[in-house]
Amino acid sequence: MENQDPGDVDLEFLVQGTQDGKKLELRLWLRTLATTRLISAEIRRRLRAEFGTTLPQFDVLAQLYRQREGLRLGELSKRTMVSNGNVTGLVERLEAEGLVIRETLENDRRVTVARLTDLGFQQFSQMARAHENWLREMMANVDSKTLKLMLSQMNEIKGSVAANSTQT
Repeated sequence: MENQDPGDVDLEFLVQGTQDGKKLELRLWLRTLATTRLISAEIRRRLRAEFGTTLPQFDVLAQLYRQREGLRLGELSKRTMVSNGNVTGLVERLEAEGLVIRETLENDRRVTVARLTDLGFQQFSQMARAHENWLREMMANVDSKTLKLMLSQMNEIKGSVAANSTQT
């Protein structure tokens, strides 16, 4: 654990030694969190190494890729779960790289919309293909039957969490 970022600690140690069949919900949540953190760290590393970009920048590009007409910065902030101030900084950096353009609406100058440039569309397309391949590589030791089963089971869990959440 020497020179390890505290954020890299696998939280499953919290339930280490727990008997099978006990604390299942906690164990599942920790396992899901640990897996997500492993995947995210590797995706971040590869995005930086291969494309010189960050995961938040990739997320902004992904949202704009889906909405070719562009998105208001406030909407982009909501979709990426990044504060308004941070999304502005991300968009500014992407604009400086020629990947994004910001425009104000003619009928409301207070509203700024960001959209991909042609270069942004091309570069994100390359990143998205690489991202999909990286996930395939990381999960290469898992057969498709298991992946399909996990998707189905996680959908059931997601539905239960949504149905029993107080968030509106």
